[in-house]
Amino acid sequence: MSATLIDSIYAPIQEDLRLVEENLRAISKVDTFPFLSGLLDHVLDFGGKHIRPAITLLASRFHPCDRDRAVIMATAVEALHIATLVHDDTVDQAEVRRGRATVSNRWGREVAVLLGDYLFARSASLVCETSNIRAMSRFAETVMALSAGELREYVACYDWRQTREQYWLRIHDKTASLFAAATETGAILGDAPEQHIDALRSYGHNLGMAFQVMDDILDFEGTETVAGKPVGNDLTHGVMTLPAILLAERFPADETIKALFSDRQDPDKLREAMDKIRSSSIMREANEIAEGFCDKARRALDGFPDQAARRSLIDLTGYVTQRER
Repeated sequence: MSATLIDSIYAPIQEDLRLVEENLRAISKVDTFPFLSGLLDHVLDFGGKHIRPAITLLASRFHPCDRDRAVIMATAVEALHIATLVHDDTVDQAEVRRGRATVSNRWGREVAVLLGDYLFARSASLVCETSNIRAMSRFAETVMALSAGELREYVACYDWRQTREQYWLRIHDKTASLFAAATETGAILGDAPEQHIDALRSYGHNLGMAFQVMDDILDFEGTETVAGKPVGNDLTHGVMTLPAILLAERFPADETIKALFSDRQDPDKLREAMDKIRSSSIMREANEIAEGFCDKARRALDGFPDQAARRSLIDLTGYVTQRER
C-alpha cells in the first residue's frame, strides 16, 4: 500500500504524529554520550509508519483530551515497541531489521541488550509524565506481557508440535498486548467511559492479532527486499507460526517441519517446507484468519460516532491485511 494511503488514514492526527517524531528525535540526543546517541539514531525509525502511536492518538480523539499527554503516551508506546525489536533481534540473532544491520549484529549482543533496557526505561519515564496512574499500571502490565511472549517463543523453539491455541497466547503477549495497550491508554487519557475503553482495547487486541498473523504470512510470501529481513526467517529459527501450524493440522502425518527442525543446516529442507505451505491453500486460510481478526476490530467500533478518528481506525484494518511489510 502506498505512503499516500497511510497519510490519508493519519490525516486527523498528522500534526500530533509529527510531535511524536520530534519527541523521538529528542530521545536520541544524549549530548553527554555521543555513542548512545548514535545507537538511538540507528534504531529510532523517524520515517516509519508508526501504527502503534497512531492508534493511541486516534483512540484519544473520541472525547475531550489533553493533547500533550496523548502525544507523550504515543511516544512512549513507540519507544517501547522499538525496545522490544532491539531485544527480539538479539534473542533471535537476527542480522537485518528493516534492511539495516541490527544492533546486535553491528555492535554486539551486550550493547544491544543494554540499549533495549535503556529504551524500556525511557518509555516508562515518558508514561510517568502523563501523571495517570491507570495508564502507568497498564503500561507496566504490557511490558510483562511482551516479555512473557518472548519467553513463550524461546521455550517453544524447534517444537514442531505446537498448537494453534499456544500460538494465539504467544502472539497476544508478543504483539497484540501492545496494540491493545496503545488504544486503551489513548482512551483512558481521553477520559472515555468504560464501555468505550473496553471497546477500544478490543479493537487494539484484534488489530494486533491480525498484524502478527500478516507478519507471519509475509515471512512466507514476501521478499527480503520488501520485508526488510530474510524470508523464511521464522522457520529457520525454529519458530512455528500460523502457516506452519496449519500445515501440521492439515497433514498430521507430514514430517517436513520435524525434519527441518532436526537438521537445521540443510537449506533443502527449509525450501521443501516453504514450498509445501506456499503451494497449498494454507496461505489463503491464514489470510482469511487475519481478515477475521480485522472484522472483529471493526465491529468493536460499532458504538462510536461516525467521525474522522473512527473512519481512520476502520481504514487501518484494511491497511494491515494489505501491507507488504
